[in-house]
Amino acid sequence: MNIEQARFNMIEQQIRPWDVLDADILAMLSAVKREAFVPLAHKALAFVDTELPLGDGQFMLSPKLEARLVHDLKVQKNERVLEIGTGSGYMAALLGSRAAQVLSLEIKPALVDFAKSNLHNAGISNVEVRCADASKDADVLGNFDVILLSGSVASVPSTLLNLLKPGGRLAAIVGDEPVMRAHFVTRTGDKTFETRQPWDTIAPRLLNFPEPSHFSF
Repeated sequence: MNIEQARFNMIEQQIRPWDVLDADILAMLSAVKREAFVPLAHKALAFVDTELPLGDGQFMLSPKLEARLVHDLKVQKNERVLEIGTGSGYMAALLGSRAAQVLSLEIKPALVDFAKSNLHNAGISNVEVRCADASKDADVLGNFDVILLSGSVASVPSTLLNLLKPGGRLAAIVGDEPVMRAHFVTRTGDKTFETRQPWDTIAPRLLNFPEPSHFSF
């Protein structure tokens, strides 16, 4: 496989057509080597428009979804970012190339080790990966300019919204299959938030966040 041609095709045929047109973002996607974060068994699929299994029921998001989330969050060089769901570390690497500092939480110990190794090998030093359950442990983390959930939830967790600094943004994929929507929430005041829902997608569930009851009476 011609890796650079495959990377070019991924950007031009998947990512750019989904309104990711910022030249800096496209350059970042060329510079951060996605294949270096993909499990060995799936290297040949590194640039394919699909989720990739990471083991233990976890998945790496599709390239175009990763790119669109980073693009729409408009992360700045002076910002502190929290990611929920490290996976292979690729999204954290993208965020790290845009932000001052990234803290990424992963609930699966094996993926924590995998992501740390991938980030180290890629020479990325401004990303910290911790083994933690973000549905329970988030309130001790401090405040952030940007929060990204790298997976879906039934609703946007208020515990995470409370970690946003004034003007901070949170991105999450919200809903249930077959209909989920991207939610971009901006903190506009001490207790006020504004939400945009600009596009539809589907993403694997993050573990342990609340699910609505499906009982009916």
